[in-house]
Amino acid sequence: MKTNAQLLLTTSPFLKQQEDTPAVMRQVIYSLIPAVLAAAWFFGIGALAIIFTGIAASMLAEWIYNRLLKKRNSLTDYSAMLTGLLLALTLPPGIPLWMVVIGAFFAIFVGKLVFGGLGANTFNPALVGRAFMQASFPVAITTWGSFGNLSAFSQLRGPLFTLPFVQAKVEAVTMATPLSNMKFGGQIAPLMDLFKGSTAGSLGETSAMLLLLGGIYLVARNYINWRIPTAIFLTIAFLAVTLHLIDPQKFAPAYFHLFSGGLMLGAIYMATDPVTSPITHRGCWIFGVGIGILVYVIRTWGGLPEGVMYAILLMNGISPLINRMAQPRIYGEKLMEQEAANK
Repeated sequence: MKTNAQLLLTTSPFLKQQEDTPAVMRQVIYSLIPAVLAAAWFFGIGALAIIFTGIAASMLAEWIYNRLLKKRNSLTDYSAMLTGLLLALTLPPGIPLWMVVIGAFFAIFVGKLVFGGLGANTFNPALVGRAFMQASFPVAITTWGSFGNLSAFSQLRGPLFTLPFVQAKVEAVTMATPLSNMKFGGQIAPLMDLFKGSTAGSLGETSAMLLLLGGIYLVARNYINWRIPTAIFLTIAFLAVTLHLIDPQKFAPAYFHLFSGGLMLGAIYMATDPVTSPITHRGCWIFGVGIGILVYVIRTWGGLPEGVMYAILLMNGISPLINRMAQPRIYGEKLMEQEAANK
């Protein structure tokens, strides 16, 4: 009796999924669509203008690089699109669009391409662009427009279309973010406002609920390492609960730290960047705990109300060291050491 069965011998790596890099990037972008819709709901047409500008400028920067150096068309991997989207979601709703363009170019050229392109960068490109804008445009990057609903969709939250180095003439209502109110006024925003997103803040960080849903989708599809955001959330929750029990009047409760600011966006979408985070499971736990500690320390005792961006960038810098420290033991190494010691 004849059979068609064959024995297939292959070497590692053994891929469990057929998705390539463009497919993964697209799925991450899809998971951010609810956050984009929420930004449009709360901050109007200006939010869509900032998001479109961030994406277009990032893709233009990468296209220019490819043309100048005659590289392959790397736009098809969607990494530039994702970088522009993430950068836009970290920005306030009233920032001038020309600043968004400069930040996107810096994110692509300095945060990504200088290191050799996708897969070679040390730091998260979107956060590199955001840090550059924080240093270059400190007033614009910390001016928060008021939130609303679809009835105010056409209302601009700031001088979006102001020309470079021209004083803005657009009057807009501004509000303090929940972290600023807590840091400088001791006011704690209600849990449901933080969870739904009806607070002032960056475009993509207001609705913790939608970001969590996107994160659950990515974890279920095995696109991100769940250990990193879990370590961040558990670390911050532990510190917040402990200090809140010691002095409830001075230290904010755990829910406030977990659902306010850029923690959800940073922990789910930026800290989990596979290029800039550790590759071992133990390294991911160390990485996440370090980010959580830094975020809480900066928020509580630092001069700034928010510390997610700096915490992730600092841990990106020592990620190679964590990889070296957290390498698993080679099979048989301990036995070889014992035999060598007995000789």
